[in-house]
Amino acid sequence: MSRIATRFHALKKEGRKALIPYITAGDPYPDATVELMLAMAEAGADVIELGVPFSDPMADGPVIQKAAERALAKKIGMVQVLDYVRGFRARNTTTPLVLMGYANPIERYDQLHGAGADESAFVRDAAAAGVDGVLVVDYPPEECEAFAARLKAKQLDPIFLLAPTSTEQRMKDVGRIASGYVYYVSLKGVTGAGHLDTDAVARMVPRIQAHVQVPVGVGFGIRDAQTAIAVARVSDAVVIGSRIVQLLETQTRDNVVPAAAAFIAEIRAALDTLKGAPA
Repeated sequence: MSRIATRFHALKKEGRKALIPYITAGDPYPDATVELMLAMAEAGADVIELGVPFSDPMADGPVIQKAAERALAKKIGMVQVLDYVRGFRARNTTTPLVLMGYANPIERYDQLHGAGADESAFVRDAAAAGVDGVLVVDYPPEECEAFAARLKAKQLDPIFLLAPTSTEQRMKDVGRIASGYVYYVSLKGVTGAGHLDTDAVARMVPRIQAHVQVPVGVGFGIRDAQTAIAVARVSDAVVIGSRIVQLLETQTRDNVVPAAAAFIAEIRAALDTLKGAPA
């Protein structure tokens, strides 16, 4: 099994829900990214999503978009992101790591670093660095079967988004290709926006589970222990991004790692109050 599948299998046996935090690579301090990932893993993160900075995101709200702009201003690109992954893997070989971003940086990396008709430099180098999964926001399943196959050939999980507007056919398409987990976007709109309707999430997750064979994580709108618990009751995993990025951007360099660790530990403790409860 992949690291992601192994982690979810262990959590299921323990009756626990996965905690998946997101941070933007290089933000707020480029030299803190590896420390942040290590600290979050130590504090209880089960999978870490590392955002690849991109100048023109379509799904990110203002908090994450500004984080990407800050990272880009500091010359953080895919090369640096993979360096962060290697730095993390040198000290942590068990916590799954997912790269989340957009098609443009991946395709540009392939152009610069060599890619043939049947290979991708990005996939090759991501696998070698220690990446476990890739979520490309603007690669819908029906248009990236070849890319997904390349990922799977290197034991990387292609991870996809589903939304409140997703059709039954889209769920089937995702279920046919996805591995690792599926990320359900609980709100219409961008990250960090709107009010989380946990009743709507509770209705949607079983519909998704009818079409996919992998765990379902829920993100967008989760900001604290209370909302994390509400979502965890009806899903396999809780994904938190904007709230963490917002917290980190206000910290000094000395405080940024302890602040992240404390937040993750608080959410982890809250989720573990559900230990053994059925989804």
